[in-house]
Amino acid sequence: MASKTIKVSDKVVIGNDLPIAVIAGPCVIESQDHAIFMAAQIKKIASSLKIPFIFKASFDKANRSSIDSYRGPGIKDGLEILAKVKKSVGVPIITDIHIPQQADEAAKIADIIQIPAFLSRQTDLIKAAAQTGKPVNIKKGQFLAPEDMAHVVKKAQHYGCKDISLTERGASFGYHNLVVDFRGIEIMKKLGCPVIFDATHSVQLPGGLGNKSGGDKEFILPLSKAAVAVGVAAVFMETHDNPQKALSDGANSIDLKNLKATLSEIKKIDKAVK
Repeated sequence: MASKTIKVSDKVVIGNDLPIAVIAGPCVIESQDHAIFMAAQIKKIASSLKIPFIFKASFDKANRSSIDSYRGPGIKDGLEILAKVKKSVGVPIITDIHIPQQADEAAKIADIIQIPAFLSRQTDLIKAAAQTGKPVNIKKGQFLAPEDMAHVVKKAQHYGCKDISLTERGASFGYHNLVVDFRGIEIMKKLGCPVIFDATHSVQLPGGLGNKSGGDKEFILPLSKAAVAVGVAAVFMETHDNPQKALSDGANSIDLKNLKATLSEIKKIDKAVK
């Protein structure tokens, strides 16, 4: 069975019964300067609240709504940027992969390899991530019941991964809408894995703006409070200093200026629960 805690770095350990951690950053790498700026600002906020922090940004967004949407700098330039963020800011890194061939390269930089929700059943991708020896975070597909993640966990374990976390990010509900069933968090915790709540993708409206996704960001805080009350290892929040100009997922990203107040509220509940 997967470990109930995962050592991400010397300073960051996540687990369902440990104090909450935050995974945050822009959806996609927009530039080196922006990635370093965002990582430094979020670290400052998280440190002031004594919340462990893992920086997240994607080098490629392979599942954008439109062919015209910005995908990112690509694996070579993107990983170089993430390496500079890691070195200059001193934070652990999580980033996602979309094809098996990206796993080994990403593992040279990333502290956690992430499997996107749309790809959560792709056996070869899970195999490649598992065989890197790095912790693997698998986002539950919008199309999966939480108990179906047992099969996903078994795949990762079969290929040697011992440090598996699972992420709840809502389930498809009609057109352009997602809904979070908080029973799913408890069901996935029974699989022996740290469970993460993706607060910002859970309020996404996939394809809701025609050629791109929309979002109901006013629900980020209430849904986060509910998830933390149930008990999770970490909260995942895509964060941007100017969401209206973000190159991906701006409509469901939390504004950097609101992050401290949001995390403060979440931490109060986490402390009471744990």
